Amino acid sequence: MIAGLDNGARTVAQAEHLLHQVVEALGLSSGVVGCTHFVRTGDLPHVACSLTLAGHLETSRLPEGVSVALGDSRTGPDAEGAAVAAAEHAARTGGRVVLFPGGDDLPGTLTVGELLDRTAIDRVVVLAQAEPPADDVVLVTNGHVRPVWRDGLMTLLAMPAPGPTPGGRIAPAEVPDPTPCCADHVS
Repeated sequence: MIAGLDNGARTVAQAEHLLHQVVEALGLSSGVVGCTHFVRTGDLPHVACSLTLAGHLETSRLPEGVSVALGDSRTGPDAEGAAVAAAEHAARTGGRVVLFPGGDDLPGTLTVGELLDRTAIDRVVVLAQAEPPADDVVLVTNGHVRPVWRDGLMTLLAMPAPGPTPGGRIAPAEVPDPTPCCADHVS
């Protein structure tokens, strides 16, 4: 079963924090799949979450202020956003995957084949390339791997890796600490 969770988070970092809080509060294992979703419900766009659950959700154990959507049940002021997140996750049509089996144990560098063998990631797609990378292509994770749901598959979007070693190395397209827009020219 998939629960949608929403506390009106304005940033991806806040939503990721919520996912980690909920996993800890519920005592869930590292085998869960947890996602963030950009939603537009109510007055402002924000980031909601979804989380796979093996059993019953004890809402009393959730952090204060979290709205929940579980099946047809809705609770809290942000339940509509939670429902959108749960629906996208269930259909595997949307969501940025933050928590997934094998995601906690990834080294800084591994091959695409190793990534696919060790984790729940189904495929790797390199931006602007028609063909998927070969299994022996080196992936530099930088400790930050955030696949997305695309075409029903957990898909890691990648790009050529920066650095002095040209060719054959890729990195996740999402970087751990992106430079905020306008940071270099607005004071």
